[in-house]
Amino acid sequence: MTEAKNNEVKHLDPLELSRSMAQIAERSQRLVSEFLQRQTPQEGGIGMGDPLNIGAAFFEMTSRMMADPTRLMQAQLSLWNDYMTLWQRTAQRFLGGETEPVVDTPAGDRRFRDAAWSESTLFDFIKQSYLLTARYMQSSVKEVEGLDDKTARKVDFYTRQFVDAIAPSNFVLTNPEVLKATLESGGENLVKGLENLLDDLERGHGRLAIRMTDEAAFKIGENIAVTPGKVVFQNDLMQLIQYAPTTDKVKRRPLLIIPPWINKFYILDLRPSNSFIRWAVEQGHTVFVVSWANPDEKLAAKTFEDYMLEGPLAALDAMESATGEHEANVIGYCLGGTLLACTLAYLKAKGDERVVSATYLVTMVDFAEAGELSVFIDEEQLAALEERMKTTGYLEGRDMATTFNMLRANDLIWSFVVNNYLLGKDPFPFDLLYWNADSTRMPAAMHSFYLRNMYQENKLIQPGGITLGGVPIDLTRVKVPAYLLSTREDHIAPWRSTYAATQIYGGPVRFTLAASGHIAGVINPPGSKYGHWTNAKTPATPEKWLETATQVNESWWPAWEKWVAKYAGGTVKPRIPGEGKLKPIEDAPGSYVRVRGD
Repeated sequence: MTEAKNNEVKHLDPLELSRSMAQIAERSQRLVSEFLQRQTPQEGGIGMGDPLNIGAAFFEMTSRMMADPTRLMQAQLSLWNDYMTLWQRTAQRFLGGETEPVVDTPAGDRRFRDAAWSESTLFDFIKQSYLLTARYMQSSVKEVEGLDDKTARKVDFYTRQFVDAIAPSNFVLTNPEVLKATLESGGENLVKGLENLLDDLERGHGRLAIRMTDEAAFKIGENIAVTPGKVVFQNDLMQLIQYAPTTDKVKRRPLLIIPPWINKFYILDLRPSNSFIRWAVEQGHTVFVVSWANPDEKLAAKTFEDYMLEGPLAALDAMESATGEHEANVIGYCLGGTLLACTLAYLKAKGDERVVSATYLVTMVDFAEAGELSVFIDEEQLAALEERMKTTGYLEGRDMATTFNMLRANDLIWSFVVNNYLLGKDPFPFDLLYWNADSTRMPAAMHSFYLRNMYQENKLIQPGGITLGGVPIDLTRVKVPAYLLSTREDHIAPWRSTYAATQIYGGPVRFTLAASGHIAGVINPPGSKYGHWTNAKTPATPEKWLETATQVNESWWPAWEKWVAKYAGGTVKPRIPGEGKLKPIEDAPGSYVRVRGD
């Protein structure tokens, strides 16, 4: 009875509700007017994409669809039959009958988790109508014949963006949870939501910057990124952090971690309980981490080559000064792993063998099947992106963030639209989402080179396809023992694409597949819920690898530690940051990581 009472909607006097809504309209108009007076027009695309350059893809799709009217008619008849069945079953429910749904909510779809979507006949009808229409739209564009792969992928991606945007959960009158909140609060949720919306527009300087977490709940160096250490070296592009030891003995060869510069390094050091950096220190590694600069116009001319020379190569030199040790084990994460592969090819050509093992976390070097990010990479969109970057000399951090959020729009965009703007709630404190919103900029020269030479033309797997530091890069000559970690649900670096590297490198390769996605599958300390698959062999295809792989119901971290320990080179006394030739510049996590890119 208590639960039923709590679920009842407070009934308001119609006159009182009318007055409340009039007051809300007046306050809303004033809020919007005040906001508009402070704004200037904004231009640009959506994320890395340019909507003006997707029209050709949809025109081609429409032309080919209309060329096969029979198939289109069959799809429309199928949709009509589904609607007729839905009407009949809805009518039965209104008359008190029991019926089965015509279409089920996809597993993992959290938009319709409120009980009213199923218990209310009206809202169940709205939900199923939407799901039927969404299925029809997406299946129709997927079944169009004659489209090249890139065009088909682009049409499918942007169709899904449209389908996600028109979900009934995104609108006041068709979301039962929002309607209930509106009636109970007399519309105050909508006023609070409008204030949240205008605050986000203000913060984004006229462009919507959706707040995903309580940003005031986190402070870098105080409750996230708190593993003790010192910045012992820096240049224009990075600070090098050496972490303080916690063991009586440490492995002789230090460990260098190269994170991506698309995001900040502290994804590896969020909290003590899930910090890979802290955990690696506890295993006896002398850990060094590259903390990349957040570029502004002064670094606009920095190239991919500069990132190699001033990143891992400069770090390896500095590590030798700090520890006296010439050799090292190295980890590269995502784009940092791509840079690591390039660096190893460069070192091989130079006869430099100081890297004794390489770990690649969710890293792509063969971009033939680059996943959904490839929808933003064609000549028209790249040209528009380069033109946009000319204005400032870099790609805005928020554009990078939007691009990645679009890959999981329901979770990373629309769920917050409903929570913040329709329900008028503040987002919960969540360290991972704080990190996700702490975006970084991309220097124009580097970003253009990376997108064109790797994503668009896939030159990195071609021996000599690209040249860095005067050296033609050939990944097949890399003989360094490699540990490749990919994640099964990765939407940024699809695991079947990352697996291609097992057939490229010339040295011994160990491939491991973790559960979950690009972040959760990597940041998965012992005791967490996600396991992994392992296989000592690396057959030609990822499907063959998975067929004979063994599932292990625990984190991949201990398995990796067992592998990398073989390249530790014995043990030595702990190295205290600052006791070597490099003197501390400042405490970890340093100052570069604190520079915002939004």
